[in-house]
Amino acid sequence: MGRWLLLSSLVGALAGTASAGFLVSLEWVTRWRETHPWALALLPVGGLLVGLAYHRFGNRVVKGNNLILDEIHAPSEVIPLRLVPLVLGGTLLTHLFGGSAGREGTAVQMGGALADQLSRWLPRRERQLLLIAGMSAGFASVFGTPLAGAVFGLEVFLLGSMRYEAILPSFLAAMVADAVTRAWGVGHTAYPALAALPLTAPGLGCTLLVGALFGLTARSFATLTHWISKQFARIAYAPLRPVVGGVLVAGIMWALGTMRYAGLGVPVIVEAFQHPLPPQDFAWKLALTALTLGAGFKGGEVTPLFFIGAALGSALAVVLPLPVALLAAMGFVGVFAGAANTPLACLFMGLELFGTHAGIYLGLSCVVAYLFSGHSGIYSSQQVGQPKHPLLGRHRGRRLGALHQPADRRP
Repeated sequence: MGRWLLLSSLVGALAGTASAGFLVSLEWVTRWRETHPWALALLPVGGLLVGLAYHRFGNRVVKGNNLILDEIHAPSEVIPLRLVPLVLGGTLLTHLFGGSAGREGTAVQMGGALADQLSRWLPRRERQLLLIAGMSAGFASVFGTPLAGAVFGLEVFLLGSMRYEAILPSFLAAMVADAVTRAWGVGHTAYPALAALPLTAPGLGCTLLVGALFGLTARSFATLTHWISKQFARIAYAPLRPVVGGVLVAGIMWALGTMRYAGLGVPVIVEAFQHPLPPQDFAWKLALTALTLGAGFKGGEVTPLFFIGAALGSALAVVLPLPVALLAAMGFVGVFAGAANTPLACLFMGLELFGTHAGIYLGLSCVVAYLFSGHSGIYSSQQVGQPKHPLLGRHRGRRLGALHQPADRRP
């Protein structure tokens, strides 16, 4: 315990400090973009800079989160430290010029890469635990949810199974990282606490229904993102991919006449808890985020997934007999649970952000969304440890990315 207390504290301190600097920088570039809407016209230029940086210096680290997952499954080489400035700079450029992306991917990659620098003198098995702890620390510090962050690192890399020997490192690193980020004076978005609501038969039926919708939405997002990425892969010169993507994203936003779907979209997420949103909000955010990330811009998927889920749940409040704030919260965690295949982490996130009074609704929406998303997800290097249904047992041990390939191309 003393050994892992030391190692996990170091990982947490490094990840928490990196996340604090990242969040402060992200807030600055977001404020600048909001006061200079013309910056959207420079999104293709930002895409070129991101593409050139990764083409010149980041061939090995371009896989991002999937590189960390690959190293957990089959450790080979220490993750290069240059991943940190590459993903940090790429994410800030994406947000500076109005791309639709998140922040979780950046924090998780920085946490994993920084943790891996400490593994050079550790046995292979302990290196895997340190990488898991680094992912937990990055996630916990960027969202201010240490319990969700700890479980996310344990749950994300192997669908349906957990590495229980990593529990102590993950929880210690997540809690230290969150404390360090807050100690730097960096806060997080506050969401409304949900009121207590007894579970009734109509409420149960509505929860199962919206959970299925959230799962199908998550599946649609993952499928669309992977498909767009394959289409852009046809452009032989990699740095041109985000340039073309930037032209398309900027053109669509210009045609829509709004920057509502640029960046993280946190103000719209908060709005979703206050009154029903129009249904086009979640649809446009889904499409623009898939296009931004599929074209090669950097960032993350999670906060846009929060936007998509909260906006969809909010829109459903006009037809379902549940409070708008509850539906928005269920969508917030449910779509993420389905897309990342992490229902337990998302349940903990819901409890940390919205309180425990509506825990049964949040839990059911996460579980049902997880089941309805199928064996697909935003992380193609996830492996299937336990299939979601006995009839899907043939997928055991296979990477999610392989499930999207024709049968003759599967490994």
